[in-house]
Amino acid sequence: MTSIITPDWPAPANVVAGTSTKLASDDVLPRELQYLNQVHGATAVPIETVRKAPGPVDADAVTGIRPGDHCAVRTADCLPILFCARDGSEIAAAHGGWRGIRSGIVEATIDALETPPGDLLVWLGPAISQENFEVGEEVREAFVGADSGADACFRPNARGRWQADLYGLARRRLRSLGVRAIHGGTWCTYRDARLFYSYRRGGDTGRMVTFIHLK
Repeated sequence: MTSIITPDWPAPANVVAGTSTKLASDDVLPRELQYLNQVHGATAVPIETVRKAPGPVDADAVTGIRPGDHCAVRTADCLPILFCARDGSEIAAAHGGWRGIRSGIVEATIDALETPPGDLLVWLGPAISQENFEVGEEVREAFVGADSGADACFRPNARGRWQADLYGLARRRLRSLGVRAIHGGTWCTYRDARLFYSYRRGGDTGRMVTFIHLK
C-alpha cells in the first residue's frame, strides 16, 4: 500500500519530495513542515517569512533556497505544483485550484524564484481529473476571456456545463512562461478513493500534503 507518492521527475540528489496519501500517518511526513493559510490567491512567500510569522501566512505558494528548507501545500482536489531548479539551488510548492491558477499563482511562484523558467523542473501532483471536474460557464469564461487557447481545456457535458482540465490549464500557464520540463499529472483524486481525499467526493474531508525540501 502506498503512503507516500514519490515524484517521477529527474530532480537533483539534494531535492526530496512527495505527496502523502490517505494511508500515510503523520510520522512519515517531515517534522519540519510548516503550512500556509491557503486562500486560493496568487501570493508566493519565502519559507523564512513563514517561519518568522506569529501565525499561518495567507499565501498559496512557498519557496526555499537553503539546505534544510521545507515547503508544503495541502490539497484535496486542487492541484499541488512542485518546482525545483535543475541545479538544486531552489525549490517551491504551490497550491493550484482553478481560482489560483486563473489569478496567477503559477506566474507568482516563478517570479519568486531566481532560476530562469527554462532551468526549472515542475511536477504536478494528484488533483481532480477533467472527467470528474464539472464547472459552470463562469469558470470557463474566466480563462477563455483572457486566453482563447484555454478553450481546449474545457469539454462540454450533457448537463450544459463544462469538464475542466486543471492539469491542462496549469501546463498551459507553465509553457507560456517558458517551463518545458513538466512531469506528473496522471492521477484523479475524485476517482481513486483508496488513495486520495476529495472535497467533491466527500465534502469537508482530510487533505493530502505535498512537500519538497533541500537536503
